[in-house]
Amino acid sequence: MGRAFEARRAGKEKRWGAMSKLYPKLGRVITMAAKSGGSDPASNTALKSAINNAKAQNMPKDIIDKAIKRATASEAENFTEISYEGKGPHGVLLWVEAATDNGTRTVANVKMIFNKNGGQVVNNGSLDFMFTRKSVIEFEKTEGLDLEELELNLIDHGLEELDVEGELGVIYGDFASFGALSAACEEMGLSVKKSTLQRIANSPVEFTEAQMEEIEDLIDKLEDDDDVQVVFTNIA
Repeated sequence: MGRAFEARRAGKEKRWGAMSKLYPKLGRVITMAAKSGGSDPASNTALKSAINNAKAQNMPKDIIDKAIKRATASEAENFTEISYEGKGPHGVLLWVEAATDNGTRTVANVKMIFNKNGGQVVNNGSLDFMFTRKSVIEFEKTEGLDLEELELNLIDHGLEELDVEGELGVIYGDFASFGALSAACEEMGLSVKKSTLQRIANSPVEFTEAQMEEIEDLIDKLEDDDDVQVVFTNIA
C-alpha cells in the first residue's frame, strides 16, 4: 500500500462531487474521537488529528463543530470501528476499516461488494502478517526547515522513517507512537497536512494496467459504502 495508495486515494477524493461522501465520513471520525476522548482537541490527540484532516479537505468549520457536538447529544449514535480482511481480483489483498452503528448491515454490504466483484472476505487475522500498522504524518516542507534536526528530534518520539520529496514530507512510526509523534510535530511548529494510522503492506505487489482496472472497480465500490472509512491494499 503506502504512498501509491495515498496518491490513488487523493484522486478518488477529488472525484467525490461536492464532498457528498467524504464529509459525512470525516464527520463520523470526529464524532467518534470526541465521544471516546472528550471534545477538547487540546487534550484529545485523536480528535485534533481528525479535525486537522477534515480541514485539509476544506470541511467547513460549522460542520466540524456540529460533528463534535453530536458526540455529547442525548440522541448521539453509537458507532463501532470494525475491520474486514479480504482478497480481490488477481490476488490483491484488502483491509477494510469501517465505522458503523449497525454491524450486521455493514458486514452484509461489504461481503456483497466483495462477492460481486471477484473477491471474498476472509477470516479476521488472516492478513495480520501481510500488513504493519503505522503512524503516518504528512507535512509541508517550509522554508528554513532543518530536516536533519527534525529527524534527530523525532527519533526520540518513535520516528522510524522520514521521507521527503519536493515540498511534501512523510513521517512513519509505530502505531503506538502516534500521540507522541503528533505532539512532537506540534511542538516543533511543523506544518502538518494530514496524520493517520495506516496499514502498510509488508510485501507490495505490482499489477498490470488491465488487472488494476478490475481491482480499482472493487476498491471504488467499497469506498462508496457509507460505513467504510478507508481501504488499505498491498498494491505497490
